[in-house]
Amino acid sequence: MSNKARAFIGAGANLGEPVRQIRQAQDALQKSPGIKFLGASSLYRTQPVGPVEQPPFINAVFALECNVSPRELLALLLEIEQNMGRVRKERWGPRVIDLDLLFFGEEIIEEPGLEVPHPRLHERRFVLAPLAEIAPDFVHPVIKKSVSELLASLPAGDFWVEKFQAESL
Repeated sequence: MSNKARAFIGAGANLGEPVRQIRQAQDALQKSPGIKFLGASSLYRTQPVGPVEQPPFINAVFALECNVSPRELLALLLEIEQNMGRVRKERWGPRVIDLDLLFFGEEIIEEPGLEVPHPRLHERRFVLAPLAEIAPDFVHPVIKKSVSELLASLPAGDFWVEKFQAESL
């Protein structure tokens, strides 16, 4: 694929050393062929989603310029997760690292194992807050609202999200 696309990756961890692990995932992406790392949000400490009792997450969003296909990028994210020791045991459970393909340019993809934009990102403050920091005007290609508009439309008092020691990646 020769066309370059701007992609956004959600990163999260709540086991081991989450800050170090998010930095390790960032480093792996920066060293990957066909990927130009454009930047990262601050780190955010966030309330876990789902029924499983677990520690808070550390989350961030990465911006990339990709010279690979969405499927190749997803394979890379899964490989990084596996190399870092991610084991998929339970949905919404604790994890060493989680890398989600949020957007791939303005593409809309619905294939087995690959859905872009990420199907629940517009409901998740822990994704929208860091994403709004680095791409507030990016427009969701399905919902047709900017990231900052999506964030502002979330109900007050849902899951808490706070910058983590104002530390950036």
